[in-house]
Amino acid sequence: MSDSGLLWYANRATGAVSLVLFTVVVLLGIAVRLRGRLRGLPRFGTVRLHRTLSLSAVVFLALHITAAVVDSYVSISLLDVLVPFASTYQPLWLGLGTVALDLMLAVLITSLLRARIGHRAWRAVHWLAWASWPIALIHGIGIGTDTGAGWMLWLTLSCLAAVLTAFGIRVAHAARASGRTPSTLLRTAESRTPEGARP
Repeated sequence: MSDSGLLWYANRATGAVSLVLFTVVVLLGIAVRLRGRLRGLPRFGTVRLHRTLSLSAVVFLALHITAAVVDSYVSISLLDVLVPFASTYQPLWLGLGTVALDLMLAVLITSLLRARIGHRAWRAVHWLAWASWPIALIHGIGIGTDTGAGWMLWLTLSCLAAVLTAFGIRVAHAARASGRTPSTLLRTAESRTPEGARP
């Protein structure tokens, strides 16, 4: 097998592993926000696992990007990696991957500087992780050569379902914590609607 072939397989594999790891990181992030913990782990263990898997995901993402840049089959430069939509190769799909990377880098850098910038600033930037995950998912769907394969389709749908379910639980928990349910939130919104705007 040629070096290009090995790099192609490495690119596909590290992309899939990155998707799984970042999905688990998002799920653990939601668990931490819900003050939850994994069975057999104290809450600080869940937080530590979240951080450890975050770093592992970044490592696999770096390998994924390196394989794409080094592979001579397509022309992707370091500029293309950092500047969204600058590439001549699949500019939209690659550009979305670049946007996701830039958001993740912002989260990573501010996490490393958390003690210096303060919790409030760190938390504000940390919300970018929510945006980076779906953007990265769309990048993978659009540019991935395995998108049509059954195993990749099930992997993608499983990750999407897991995050949507966890996000739904998070929203429901936040509504309960504020003493409101989705139905009361709807009634509140309707009560604030001007009479003239109602059908």
